[in-house]
Amino acid sequence: MISVEKIRKEVISALEDIKAFDIVSLDVRKITSIADFMVIASASSSRQAKALANNVQEKLKQSKIDVVGIEGESEGDWVLVDLGDIIVHIMTPTTRAYYNLEELWSS
Repeated sequence: MISVEKIRKEVISALEDIKAFDIVSLDVRKITSIADFMVIASASSSRQAKALANNVQEKLKQSKIDVVGIEGESEGDWVLVDLGDIIVHIMTPTTRAYYNLEELWSS
């Protein structure tokens, strides 16, 4: 079984491959049971957000890691990739500033 830490590193690598910026990884184990980590990244456009989500999905598929689900691909301002223990949020800067997930999920 692949460790959650290895999956987290693969997610960040997949995001960096397509030039995501302001990537933040939050350990949320002490404040919620829905996931161990949340990875938040910015994309310069909704098109890039979709490409980032696709790259995360493809890279993890190569490592035999299942994606539970993807939400928001049709809009692209906020794409969520659910990996079970890790939830990846890919947002345009305006959307990210508005929802301010880092503050919401910081313990």
